[in-house]
Amino acid sequence: MAMTIPFWCLAFGVLLPYFLAPLSFGERKARFGGPDFRYPRRQAALLEGTGARAMAAHANAFEALSVFGVAVVVAHLSGANPTWSALLAVVWAVSRVGHATFYVADKPPLRTLSFAVGMLSALGLLGLAAVA
Repeated sequence: MAMTIPFWCLAFGVLLPYFLAPLSFGERKARFGGPDFRYPRRQAALLEGTGARAMAAHANAFEALSVFGVAVVVAHLSGANPTWSALLAVVWAVSRVGHATFYVADKPPLRTLSFAVGMLSALGLLGLAAVA
C-alpha cells in the first residue's frame, strides 16, 4: 500500500501534539525552574497563559487526531475519490496548524474557525466514503 497524501497528513497529525507540548517549557522554566518530567500533568495543570494554552492545544491535537485518523482510513478503505481525499486531508492539516497557532496566540475566534474547518474536512472524508 502506497503512502497517499491523506496518510502523510495523518502522519503529520500524529507528530503535531509532540511539537506543541514543548511550547509550554518557557513558562515551566519561568514558574517552576523547568519542566517536571516525573509529574508533567500535575505541573501542566498549574500553568497559566501561553503555557496553559500550549498544553490545551497539545491535548486538542490528540482529540482531533482520533476523528481524522478514522476518517482517513474509512475513506481509503471505501475507495473514496483520491483527489478530494487528498484535498480534504491537506485542508485538515493546515487547519490544525492554524488551530494550534491561534490557540497559543490567544486568538479564540480564529482558533474556533480553524477547529471547525478541520472538523468539516474530517467529516468530508467520511462523506466521500459514504458516496464511494
